[in-house]
Amino acid sequence: MKLITELDKNRLRKIQDLYNEAFPQAERKSFDLLLKTRDNGHAEILSVENENNDFLGLAITAQYQDMVLLDYFAISPHLRSAGIGSKVFQLLTQRYADKRFFLEIERADVTANNQLQRQKRKAFYLKNGMQNVPFSVNLCGIEMEILAYHCELSFQDYFNLYHNLFGERISRHISLIK
Repeated sequence: MKLITELDKNRLRKIQDLYNEAFPQAERKSFDLLLKTRDNGHAEILSVENENNDFLGLAITAQYQDMVLLDYFAISPHLRSAGIGSKVFQLLTQRYADKRFFLEIERADVTANNQLQRQKRKAFYLKNGMQNVPFSVNLCGIEMEILAYHCELSFQDYFNLYHNLFGERISRHISLIK
């Protein structure tokens, strides 16, 4: 497996299609904003592919100072639960080994329509080395847990990444839960 950063129109279309399918609209940033952040050198949009260049999934990261937010990560639906996600996640932690690497997930400890999915998602990340940080956030009306890969992260660090990369339009909708 490999992570591809050189994205032609075909790769970009596959990434955007999976992005729209895998993430609820309330959790998606505009794809144009992600492209702009990438073009400014503060994000990577990665195509996950096998040795035959078959599309397997996507990873989108946002980078500020020594921090990397795994903003979006998805494996194509027909390939899920086959161990691909764990292998790709290992590639990502290696790629950003010299950075504070973290992500957001919907809180798994609240009652929700997709509570089992939330719990499975959290179990996946914990199994792959992520750890809870001591705070959660309300991000644009969605309660999120923050998980980090062997590093410390404060709410102020988290907020600074959002404020500096995505501006006031998004960062004004972030608040500390605990």
